[in-house]
Amino acid sequence: MSYLINKKNQKIAYKAVRGHSPGIIFIHGLNSDMEGLKALSIEKYAKKHKLSFIRFDCRGHGKSFGKFEDFTISDWKEDIINIIDNLTRGSQILIGSSMGGWLMALAAMSRPKKVTGLIGLATATDFGNDLYDNLYENNKNEIKRKGFTKYNSEGFSYILTKKFFIEAKKNNILKKKFNFKKPLILIHGMEDKVVNSDLPIKIMKIASTKNMQIIYLKSSDHRLSKPSDLLVINNAIDIVRSLI
Repeated sequence: MSYLINKKNQKIAYKAVRGHSPGIIFIHGLNSDMEGLKALSIEKYAKKHKLSFIRFDCRGHGKSFGKFEDFTISDWKEDIINIIDNLTRGSQILIGSSMGGWLMALAAMSRPKKVTGLIGLATATDFGNDLYDNLYENNKNEIKRKGFTKYNSEGFSYILTKKFFIEAKKNNILKKKFNFKKPLILIHGMEDKVVNSDLPIKIMKIASTKNMQIIYLKSSDHRLSKPSDLLVINNAIDIVRSLI
């Protein structure tokens, strides 16, 4: 385990594999970390093809600094940009899972010269809107009164703050032009109960790239972690690399 120390003297935990360019960076989802099956599978792919690879924990997740409720999408955007700026050389393919798919898009906008391809896995762009709309009224009232609420989802319990939703709204991209002209692949399971299956199409409509594909998997869910899912992800990396 290695740590990147940011300007606030906070640790961002990461694991890196040395190799050739284009490098690959995996970005995990909300309340997840860098130890999931997708991250480990992509790491094996990178080693096999002798590519550089980084997986990391956003602050408030995994082994990185802080508690989840102390951070927002703006902070996690800062984390991926810090990783790109301080730990990579040459062009990078970003692979984002769920919230990580939103972060990869934000990073591509911020570092267009460094990001050479994107692969989104159950991409949850602008998810703050739906997350707030789906809260129970008592949760919404708590946020208004106290500035936070305890939320339970997918077997996890965590705290959502008013600031979390404010910053999410600031980083929404679906009503803007996504000026990304490099390869972009979105993989989405039709059994996904977390992110609506029409979201990849919405992203396609705002993306300026002509090298974009959407891959729907009929029997896959939000996790996209079955052996067949992992094979599709590896094939997507092959495609992106061939188009660079």
